[in-house]
Amino acid sequence: MKVEQIYTGCLAQGTYYLESNGEAAIIDPLREIKPYLEKAEKNNVKIKYVLETHFHADFVSGHLDLAQATGAQIVYGAVANPNFPAYLAQDGEELTLGNVTLKVLHTPGHTLESVTYLLRDEEDKDFAIFTGDTLFIGDVGRPDLAAKSELSQEQLAGHLFDSLRDKIMPLGDAVLVYPAHGAGSACGKNMSKETFDTLGHQKQTNYALRANMTKEEFIKEVTAGLMPPPSYFPQNVQLNKQGYTSIQTVLEHGLQALSPEAFEAAANETGAIMLDTRSATDFAAGFVPNAINIGIDGSFAPWVGALIPDVKQPLVFIADAGREEEVVTRLARVGYDHALGYLQGGLKAWRAAGKEVDTIISVSAEELAEQFKTGAPLIIDVRKESEYKAEHVAGALNIPLDFLNEHLAEIPKEELVYMHCAGGYRSMIAASILRARGYHNIIDVAGGFKAIAATDISRTNFVCPSTLNKE
Repeated sequence: MKVEQIYTGCLAQGTYYLESNGEAAIIDPLREIKPYLEKAEKNNVKIKYVLETHFHADFVSGHLDLAQATGAQIVYGAVANPNFPAYLAQDGEELTLGNVTLKVLHTPGHTLESVTYLLRDEEDKDFAIFTGDTLFIGDVGRPDLAAKSELSQEQLAGHLFDSLRDKIMPLGDAVLVYPAHGAGSACGKNMSKETFDTLGHQKQTNYALRANMTKEEFIKEVTAGLMPPPSYFPQNVQLNKQGYTSIQTVLEHGLQALSPEAFEAAANETGAIMLDTRSATDFAAGFVPNAINIGIDGSFAPWVGALIPDVKQPLVFIADAGREEEVVTRLARVGYDHALGYLQGGLKAWRAAGKEVDTIISVSAEELAEQFKTGAPLIIDVRKESEYKAEHVAGALNIPLDFLNEHLAEIPKEELVYMHCAGGYRSMIAASILRARGYHNIIDVAGGFKAIAATDISRTNFVCPSTLNKE
């Protein structure tokens, strides 16, 4: 028996490869299926099952393409009702994989169709649970993402309480917990950076698994402090439930090399957003006017999803040479399948064509400190509210990047504005969005709050985030 976690940091997502006696199963696969095909071929095994824990909201699964390529059976829980052929396993049903079995546990709460797969080894001993978004390390799945559910988030939270107490917590302490997500995912609110654990340790440390917790306490704690989910989440659920375009077709369309003239025409004629995926430093030094910067070396796909509301929005993009396919693939992971092509030759070709280039001023934290000597400048902190509350520049205005578009009226166009985040990634995204909307007095603080904290700029007293979480 072989169990392998394939973790994707950008989405904080875990896919699982299981293998026994010539047969394999993939649990919650990502959109690009080539790594799974190569692994199975290398190990000379047949992929028998594509096991889905639920209809994912934060990414588009690779179940359809993987089943098409291998003949594997797509499996959901009994109440899933997808718009394509799939086997709907009953609660308690066992699936055979080589010399091991997978018991299907219906665990509604995060969504109504959510299931957990209990892996039993060759000796029929409980070995691990693949919990999807039902149970995370340090947290449980948020109960407000169920697509078109007639139940309230409080009612779903009640179902989740029962699922955990009736199906998962009675299992042995040595059973391993393999969730679908870790820290950084929007599918929970307090996930650990660890990507797996024993169930026994989770019973001791996970607030939602307290033995003396009442259902009322559970509902209150699980639903407290939930931020609005990204707007692309419901669209991804529908793609996962109804079907989508093959990843190969998406790549073929997205990898069209466009001359500067064709790039400009595509943006003007289709209303495509110009997405610059280079680093914040490279972007600030020169970019196509009105382009938005979301760097590929960061939480690229989640930020695309958070800031571009419609997954059907046409896109043209600028990328570092050789990374074009990576950009299209990572866009497709979250359902943005309408890339029309990339700027061939990048910004160098754009300049050579004699076209206008814009820049954003970026200053060091030390230069910002000098500005404080002549009066406190207007500073906008685009970090999350929890980061801001933990510690921030005295007098700074907090407008989290997630909600920037809703708060544009609070940002003066004529006044000089300094923007920062934690390290510089998010603030350049924010600066690019504002620049495209006609704000020309935006200055980015390179290195973000980490660099600011090393200066004598006045800051609030530090409050431990764990203390904030308990308030």
